[in-house]
Amino acid sequence: MLRALTSALRLPRPWRPLRTRSCASHGATGDPEIQVRALTGRDQGITEILMNRPSARNALGNILVSELLEALAQLREDQQVRVLLFRSGVKGVFCAGADLKEREQMSEAEVGIFVQRLRGLMNEIAFPAPTIAAMDGFALGGGLELALACDLRVAAASSAVMGLIETTRGLLPGAGGTQRLPRCLGVALAKELIFTGRRLSGAQAQALGLVNHAVSQNEEGNAAYHRARELAQEILPQAPIAVRLGKAAIDRGMEVDISSGMAIEGICYAQNIPTQDRLEGMAAFREKRPPRFVGK
Repeated sequence: MLRALTSALRLPRPWRPLRTRSCASHGATGDPEIQVRALTGRDQGITEILMNRPSARNALGNILVSELLEALAQLREDQQVRVLLFRSGVKGVFCAGADLKEREQMSEAEVGIFVQRLRGLMNEIAFPAPTIAAMDGFALGGGLELALACDLRVAAASSAVMGLIETTRGLLPGAGGTQRLPRCLGVALAKELIFTGRRLSGAQAQALGLVNHAVSQNEEGNAAYHRARELAQEILPQAPIAVRLGKAAIDRGMEVDISSGMAIEGICYAQNIPTQDRLEGMAAFREKRPPRFVGK
């Protein structure tokens, strides 16, 4: 088991940075449904994935899912990405969930295949670097499942509305909601929210622990995005390899007993020992100066 974990927890190899771009779309209009942007200046190291499908309130259809998978595949091992931030370009909505109009046209076999792709997408969002969902509006069904797949969630206190509402549509969460919500909130509360299909405001979600921060909305309707960006800026100065390994230790350790979890932590810690950043951190402490981490 430990040998398999050691292999799974290896540090990613270097990758050519992804430049700012829009993903190609195969839709009727030809317009991309997401944009990927690497920020610069004091935000260098933050990469944003902007969902922009206004005609369907960012519903997860075949094209949007394909573009997200393509972007994540290219970003996954890019060492320049220290924080990955998911946001919406559509005011008042983060992601309205699965595209049920598109799904109506599918056969039962096609529905099964598509839902499996959605699960795969959520698993890909379990990214090596920290991920943050900025929810300034509705995040329902698959939209909340996307946010749950992120490490951290920020919501507008009043304008964000979230819930796993599938049971109100004759469905059940199928893209990880039945697994990630109880891991986030506990079994009893997750069952209550899924059984009832209840919708929560950002403030209510924070009170339950579903989101890390809830903020008052601004006139532009992007307050959660700005708070998420501030949170990303807090992560940027920290040692990126240590952050990634810390994330891996937590994520893997939560799935096993405490003894195995301690072994996973030991594997991750051992990988950090030979890094330049560890030596830089000790030197900075000794010399009473801020460290300059380079991700090596």
